[in-house]
Amino acid sequence: MAVSAKSLGRPLETGYTEGKGRYRWRICGLLFFVTTLIYLDRQVLGVLAPELQRVIGWNEVQYGNIVTAFQIAYALGLLLSGRFIDKVGTRTGYAVAIGLWTLATTGQSLARTVLAFAAARFVLGLAEAPNFPSAIKTVAEWFPKRERALATGIFNSGANIGAVVAPLTAPWIAIHLGWPWAFVFMALVGVVWIVLWVGAYRRPEKHPKVSAAELAHIQSDPAEPAAAMPWAKLLPHRQTWAFVAGKFITDPVWWFFLYWLPKFLNARFGLTLSALGWPLVIVYTMSMGGSIAGGWLSARLLKSGWNSNTA
Repeated sequence: MAVSAKSLGRPLETGYTEGKGRYRWRICGLLFFVTTLIYLDRQVLGVLAPELQRVIGWNEVQYGNIVTAFQIAYALGLLLSGRFIDKVGTRTGYAVAIGLWTLATTGQSLARTVLAFAAARFVLGLAEAPNFPSAIKTVAEWFPKRERALATGIFNSGANIGAVVAPLTAPWIAIHLGWPWAFVFMALVGVVWIVLWVGAYRRPEKHPKVSAAELAHIQSDPAEPAAAMPWAKLLPHRQTWAFVAGKFITDPVWWFFLYWLPKFLNARFGLTLSALGWPLVIVYTMSMGGSIAGGWLSARLLKSGWNSNTA
């Protein structure tokens, strides 16, 4: 039976207005934080690739193999991470995933060969895979349907923020402290996030900082029976193939920007490590604006009465 504000014995305040209490947005902030951190780590490899190629001596093919190791692990992890998060819960699952991510990020700082980098990036791919399943599940637990598009747009924009921050910070760290410290600092921030997450996260109906009014708002959607759906039953739906087509079209462009744009700018235009920052910032800032605007527009359309497929 669903737990509600009334069943918890929390008095509903008079004059309740939609959205009273904003703890759910703190949770969204943590999702944004970790997504930013993860994409910062992804982008650091691309930003430092020209320098790492000079120091370690890998060629373009070997760099491509390092990138591919991450992509293969990430794809495998996505197939398994959803079930893992459903089984252990978002609080524990997220903490375990970022703990593994922290170890893999530290491993990158210690790598001095192509094989070592590929191994560290493979583990990193497995560790990063639970991020979006965990974040989406968290949004479903903490937000009513009419706010989920906006919350998703906010945490998803962390991908672009991370991509923007990386070219502004990684070159400075590499030049002044050495390239391994770019990875070490991220690992340390990962530890900080785990502490914040474990301390802050509970399901809303069990959280002492969630008011009765906010809990009622979170649970304001009509109850719907939840039933497991086999993968095969998803295939006949047009929405499934529309999503697949969208990812197939956009993801190659995004991954090129993350991993190969810095090397392209270095090889084609001779931009050094210290000069790569602002061209990359412009590209990723435009992408970030589109992410937030898309989430805001979807939320507005849903509030206006549009169904989720059309919005």
